[in-house]
Amino acid sequence: MKHLVTGAAGMIGWALVESLLADGHEVRAVDILPLADWQKANPAAENCPDWDLLDRVKVERAVRGVDQVWALAFAMGGIEFIERNPFDCIESSAITLHTLRAALDQDVQRVFLSGSACAYSSVHQTDPDSDALSEWMAWPADPEQGYGTAKLLDEEACMVAYRQYGMETRIARYHNIYSGGPTTWTGGKEKAPAALCRKVAVAKLRGEGHITVLGDGLATRSYCFIDDCIRATRELMDSDFRSPMNIGSDEQISVDGLALLIAEVAGHEVEIRHDPNGTQGVRGRNSCNDLIKEVLGWAPSTPLRSGLEQLYPWVEDQVRKTSLEVGL
Repeated sequence: MKHLVTGAAGMIGWALVESLLADGHEVRAVDILPLADWQKANPAAENCPDWDLLDRVKVERAVRGVDQVWALAFAMGGIEFIERNPFDCIESSAITLHTLRAALDQDVQRVFLSGSACAYSSVHQTDPDSDALSEWMAWPADPEQGYGTAKLLDEEACMVAYRQYGMETRIARYHNIYSGGPTTWTGGKEKAPAALCRKVAVAKLRGEGHITVLGDGLATRSYCFIDDCIRATRELMDSDFRSPMNIGSDEQISVDGLALLIAEVAGHEVEIRHDPNGTQGVRGRNSCNDLIKEVLGWAPSTPLRSGLEQLYPWVEDQVRKTSLEVGL
């Protein structure tokens, strides 16, 4: 079977490509970035760098001849990127719409959508101790501006494509996926685990005893390791379930708690200082995994500490190499 993975340069994208190749599938891997900027590129795949999928002609070429499409391409990053670039996120829905139309026109068997917990209504995320987010909580709609709105639109497009045309679509709502590397760890698009690993690593290498956390540090999240994410993603794609489904961990932790856990893993004690003007997003977000357990029998197998024990050394190594390059 031949698969198309869009957004293949990113963390989830390259891990999915690796998983599909390992099972003997053909894979066309597409991304807007030049190949040198991909987090990882497997030479066994048909790698297509520099493809801007806002161009509908490029999308039609990308979809041509494939059996299944994994739609991961999107403008995204950490909370600072999302809040500062809402239009870029909204615009990315054009990629999803182009992809669905091309898949319909070319009789693709099945399309997977990489959705997000940002699609959930903000009324359920106002407290660090808010209840875990069940799939029904996205409506009535009040998602995060820009990114969350776009992801909710993408979900609706997938479900309408099934209702109107019978296209088989599968929709995941990802909750803060992270990996042990390679991953984005600097530059403004990194997620909280990698960003805090970087801050702790810099403090450790400089012999400093403090780091700065954006906001008050009380906001809560849950973080799902990439291996668990890919396993759930593949199982969802192969299932008969057509509605949005959470893929995430239900191990909730505050931002301060995450920073202190990373410091423990690093073996470097730090004091946390807060930037009250820093971007911090919703106050509480955690994945309710009741549905995925019932439908797929899936639960994450990687505790947060175990994942960080893989991520932190990788980030520290990147910080060390960069420091040497700039003469610090």
